[in-house]
Amino acid sequence: MKKLGTSLLLLMLFVAFTGVAQAEIKIGVLAKRGASKAMAKWKATGDYLSTKLGEPVIIIPLKFTAIEPMVKGNKIDFLLANSAFYVEMEKKYGVKAVATLINSRDGKALKTFGGVILVKADSPIQSLADIKGKKFMVVKYSSFGGAQMAWRLFRDNGIDPQKDFAAFAEGKKHDNVVLAVKNGVMDAGTVRTDTLERMVGEGKIKMAEFRVIHPVSDDFPFVRSTRLYPEWPMAALTHVAPEKASQVAVALQELGSADPAAKKAKIVGWSEVADYGPVRDCLKAISYGAFAN
Repeated sequence: MKKLGTSLLLLMLFVAFTGVAQAEIKIGVLAKRGASKAMAKWKATGDYLSTKLGEPVIIIPLKFTAIEPMVKGNKIDFLLANSAFYVEMEKKYGVKAVATLINSRDGKALKTFGGVILVKADSPIQSLADIKGKKFMVVKYSSFGGAQMAWRLFRDNGIDPQKDFAAFAEGKKHDNVVLAVKNGVMDAGTVRTDTLERMVGEGKIKMAEFRVIHPVSDDFPFVRSTRLYPEWPMAALTHVAPEKASQVAVALQELGSADPAAKKAKIVGWSEVADYGPVRDCLKAISYGAFAN
């Protein structure tokens, strides 16, 4: 009995030191401007959630091409990616949004974003039609704000980027598209709203070096060319327990704008899940991916 008691005690100590360490909650984040920028922006959110949930939360930056394999293989628990990735992963793998981020610009809370089509300031291109026969760059064909929104705008105006452009190329990162246009490698390009302004703030470009094609003038604080769509959602994969998904949703929506996590991410915070129907409509309009048929 004494030996049994000792064995039980040793087992309990082993569990205490090895079993208490909880499995990490993995949040895959689309690294639209590269892994280092994604970590600088979102690591604080992982730290915030770790504190709120009482268990480790890690951020995993993902390239555009890595998102579907990571979701399909259940290698992450939550996904933070553009709205188009979300509706595709929802349709194909059943992921469910738990919150929608609220972007920030000059103190304004923004629940939507768009795409901007840019050329060099001295470019002869004045309209969407003028881009026919020219070299055009997107971030990735799977980039919502950096490709698909402009793609739909072109299609709505009788222009097929896949047939009517001399080149319809990918730049891989938002910054690459902007710099390709600036350096004359490409005649025109598209990125998501806020990219130009953030690059100006980082001292990488000057806004006067570019001109926006098909500009939309309203109270939206970023330059844009397309209609607006709901911001990125945080989505839970199907293997995540509903209780855990709910805890993450509540924690995100409790994040205040003054919190270091919000400041690092340059957001106001998080809201309840937005209506992503307009995103599905966009992908249907351009016959993209899971919505091609």
